[in-house]
Amino acid sequence: MKKSVRTCLAAAFAVLAVAIAAWALISQFFGNGNIQVYYTQIDNSKITENHSNGGVIDFTGGLAYSYTLRSYDEDGNGTEIEFGMSRELREGAFIRLEVIPVRGVVNWSEVQYDELPTAVQAHYINPSNNS
Repeated sequence: MKKSVRTCLAAAFAVLAVAIAAWALISQFFGNGNIQVYYTQIDNSKITENHSNGGVIDFTGGLAYSYTLRSYDEDGNGTEIEFGMSRELREGAFIRLEVIPVRGVVNWSEVQYDELPTAVQAHYINPSNNS
């Protein structure tokens, strides 16, 4: 009898340990604790229109347009980021992207040139100097 109780307790402990590890892994990749911020400038020549292929699964997420733009973190390190939009964005607008690994862009907002980190501004021309 004592051996079966120990076995049940060991099994319960193992299940609990696996559940905690799975929760930690899922929250790392899908939670909001791992948000990376990037900045980019809208270039509507880099947009593609998404078309449903009539299949059961819509891989576009229902978004009509996809952008693939060079984006920069606050230190000025660049990477290509692809994200979907329901509409075309304003040409030349600067946007701040919040990115979570695996999920991709989860939030965005338009920002002014002066709101860009200095290292990011180095990659763009100040629109107020083009008057």
